[in-house]
Amino acid sequence: MSATILRSSAATHPGAVRPRNEDNLVDRPDLGLWAVADGAGGHGSGDVASAAIADALGSIPPGLNAAEMLAQVRLRLAGVHGELKAKALARGTGGVIASTIVVLLARGGYYAALWAGDSRIYLLRDRQLLRLTRDHSLVQEMVDAGDLDPEAAEAHPQANIITRAVGAEGELELDKAADRMLPGDRFMLCSDGVFKELPEARIAELLAGGADAAELVRCAVEAGGRDNVSVVLVDG
Repeated sequence: MSATILRSSAATHPGAVRPRNEDNLVDRPDLGLWAVADGAGGHGSGDVASAAIADALGSIPPGLNAAEMLAQVRLRLAGVHGELKAKALARGTGGVIASTIVVLLARGGYYAALWAGDSRIYLLRDRQLLRLTRDHSLVQEMVDAGDLDPEAAEAHPQANIITRAVGAEGELELDKAADRMLPGDRFMLCSDGVFKELPEARIAELLAGGADAAELVRCAVEAGGRDNVSVVLVDG
């Protein structure tokens, strides 16, 4: 583990509409590990899925090197994936118990991001907001194919349909991005309840102004809060 423990903050809220919160967070600066899991709405038991992910990642023991930590994250997410599929099969209803996941690992001046679904990781660097993740969603596929304008994606009626998740059919596929961290970097992990309410320009403004996770969540809820809202901030 790097001798430097990065500062972080985390907050979550059910939003202004949903009766319960199906998001779960991991905030472990001591491990250099952070995550946001958003239970897949409409599939049933989304809170069970996201809680299983948070429990599995949050219980990773200290003392692992970077390669061991990355392997543990992959191993534990694969284990939860299998468990959720088995639980859904045992119900016999044909339903799915699933959750998105974004994970940020930081060690020795480098970071790695892993994800499945449409929760995101943003990086504010030199006051410029960069999205490190690419949504696994139906509307993203439509944008990539040239069938949908990117500005129209968030408001599209099928914007909630994801194409990958922990617990979904098939094998778990995680995308990965990694690079060097620079002084002043701010990472934001969030569920879709944040960026569907706050334009990226507003997110950049808040991050550049030093907002913590609780303030970002509050702003998203006040902007409409149509979904659960979760944020983890990590300062490099």
